[in-house]
Amino acid sequence: MVNMTLMTTNILVAFSFLLFFVSTVNIYGQNSDRENRICGLWMSTEKNLAVKIFKQAGDFKAKVVWFRNKDNPDKDINEYKDTSNPNPDLRNRKILGMELVDGLSYRKESDSWEKGKIYDPYHGRFWDSAAYITKEGLLKVTGYWKFKWIGKTVVFERTNYDTIASNF
Repeated sequence: MVNMTLMTTNILVAFSFLLFFVSTVNIYGQNSDRENRICGLWMSTEKNLAVKIFKQAGDFKAKVVWFRNKDNPDKDINEYKDTSNPNPDLRNRKILGMELVDGLSYRKESDSWEKGKIYDPYHGRFWDSAAYITKEGLLKVTGYWKFKWIGKTVVFERTNYDTIASNF
């Protein structure tokens, strides 16, 4: 009888640890999925900028994959350079393929990405940045100086390469 009770207790303890392990893995998996849902291709709702957001070394970054200059829509996007960069050595780099956002990290408490830097190639300036995804699935990225309400927000919608190509 004692052996049966001990065996039942051991099985219950082992089962409890198994349930704890499985639920912990599931929780972390959900957080990871939630955190990584920002990754992918996004097109601005103004249809003038497409970026690819990816995770590298624990931080989220964004790279320009397509854009349209409203002032000169016929100019080839490969011709645009980072001419306003304060560093003269970087003024010849192409805007296409440039990383604009760096260092965003996910904050579970606010379900947002915070503490990043965003580069404005038109003015050659870096700003603080933050982002979040609305209930409707829109990505709102804010570049700001010290306070988020002193900034500009660009709204993006998820896209794919076919949609980007159709805007050329």
